[in-house]
Amino acid sequence: MEKVRFDLQLFAEEAPAQAQPEGTEPPEGQEPAQEQGAGDKKYTDKDVDAIINKKFAKWKAEQEAAVKNAQEESAKLAKMNADQKHQYEMEKLQKENAELKRSALRMELGKTATGLLKEHNVDATPDILDFVVGENAEETKELNEPLSGNFSGVGISFNMNQDTLYVIQTVGGGPSERVGILAGDRIIAVNDTTIAGVKMKNSDIMKRLRGPKGTEVDVKVLRPSEAVYDTIDFRITRADIPIYSVDAAYMVDKKTGYIRVNKFAQDTADEVIKALKDLQSQGMSQLILDLVDNGGGYLNAAVELLGELLPKGVRTVYTEGLHNPRADSYAKPSGSKPLFDDGRLVVMVNQYSASASEITSGAIQDWDRGVIVGRRTYGKGLVQRPIPFPDGSMLRLTVAHYYTPSGRDIQKPYEKGNQKAYASDIIDRYNRGELMHADSIHYADSLKVNTLRLNRPIYGGGGISPDKFVPLDTMAYTKYYRNVMAKGLLNRFTISYVDRNRNEIKAKYPTDSDFLANFEVTPEMLESLKELADKEGVEYNEEQATQSRDLFKMILKGLIGRDIYDNATYYKVYNQYDPIFQESLRLINSKDYDDILKAAH
Repeated sequence: MEKVRFDLQLFAEEAPAQAQPEGTEPPEGQEPAQEQGAGDKKYTDKDVDAIINKKFAKWKAEQEAAVKNAQEESAKLAKMNADQKHQYEMEKLQKENAELKRSALRMELGKTATGLLKEHNVDATPDILDFVVGENAEETKELNEPLSGNFSGVGISFNMNQDTLYVIQTVGGGPSERVGILAGDRIIAVNDTTIAGVKMKNSDIMKRLRGPKGTEVDVKVLRPSEAVYDTIDFRITRADIPIYSVDAAYMVDKKTGYIRVNKFAQDTADEVIKALKDLQSQGMSQLILDLVDNGGGYLNAAVELLGELLPKGVRTVYTEGLHNPRADSYAKPSGSKPLFDDGRLVVMVNQYSASASEITSGAIQDWDRGVIVGRRTYGKGLVQRPIPFPDGSMLRLTVAHYYTPSGRDIQKPYEKGNQKAYASDIIDRYNRGELMHADSIHYADSLKVNTLRLNRPIYGGGGISPDKFVPLDTMAYTKYYRNVMAKGLLNRFTISYVDRNRNEIKAKYPTDSDFLANFEVTPEMLESLKELADKEGVEYNEEQATQSRDLFKMILKGLIGRDIYDNATYYKVYNQYDPIFQESLRLINSKDYDDILKAAH
């Protein structure tokens, strides 16, 4: 059963700007380029008339739009008094001045960008300059923020239940918790702007809640109390809110620890070190490291993590490019010695594990430090050098490839100009059965290398192939299930259910251990979900619903547990069903582990 990604986001480094795809229409107002080499185009009177009529129609439409705007502005001014007119004209002048400043800034930025690009031996073509000096500062901030370790905001995790913001959890010790906001609260207004009932985008809501550290934001909260709803006003002082890389860290059994890492960010190594120490204090002697769906992030974070898992001083990764000489990285622990360079280690991966996840799993495999379980990883091994610009935007320039310690190129093949084939690689793997059958994966003998300690055969050529393959289970993913998920009905059902039963659940199951052992999704709950789906126009299919029943139950229990306790509870529920985790747990406790990690003869 494949992992259900409910609110997690894969991070991947920014892709280069794409040229206009073949076969698309030219931009409005731009005539198609005439073919060269076939002789000059001969225009008939009809051709000329058509061109003139087209240009006239465009000019006429522009004039009509200008007249309409002028009429609307005149009508608006007619309704204003003298003070309002003065204010309106001042605002109009300010907008015009701001636009002039932006144009001047873009010109200056273009000059600066040209110089910076030349320093990196990049031709400052019009296409590249247009990409660099475009409105990309905000995009850059959004891309970098998940890896920065924190942002400034109010400190809540939320979901939209239809068109109302529903607080799932408050960040422990964060600004919302400090003023008294609770899980289950509905935020209906932010700074006198109503956000409930108006179908506002999540991104627009986040922009209103986030802001510079130390600034204040007023929120109006609707809180269920007994049979009524109380409205409460809060003033929250924004603060730095941590973004965690470790979703879960817990003891699976008396000696096996589990750590789930969702990305490689600025503070990832510190989080994992803390988790390792905590688990070791509970008796951990073997570890399952979950990198499933981890799209990567910072190289340094992966190297720092490997410093705690590999012997001190061994090579972890190296980079090399056409104009970039080879650069090697080595394992360096945070203390005098690695925290966990001995003891059984299993790393979970799948087809969405990429970049820094592949550096980590590849180094562990190369040094025979542990066993890789799952499916071949994504194959993203490009070194991208960030070139920041004065306005906050950034160009990520590909300069080299990543190589594992044994010399394997992580990057999957790319044929120049064939962007479509590169983008559809995962789909192609699925279609040829690679995700379901290990014998569908074929490697050329030229890609074969050997591990560095035990001399085991392994293969390069893009991605990291697991030592133990686990097929993708698609049986439960019926059309009915997909339709229910597409409408967000599982989240909606969970929010409503927890809202009605939160206190009862917490009283009956004080800890998540009690919840995991004893809580069950009942037939009545599944019937209520069906009724919700019926109401939302999802056609019921009894056979498919039966086929997906266990999957529905697993997700509902996981989401309820997450909302009542914490994010880790979701993974504790999910891992009871996950075939990659179950195989990892079986393997780490069996003789098969030693059989895999033995020298090839």
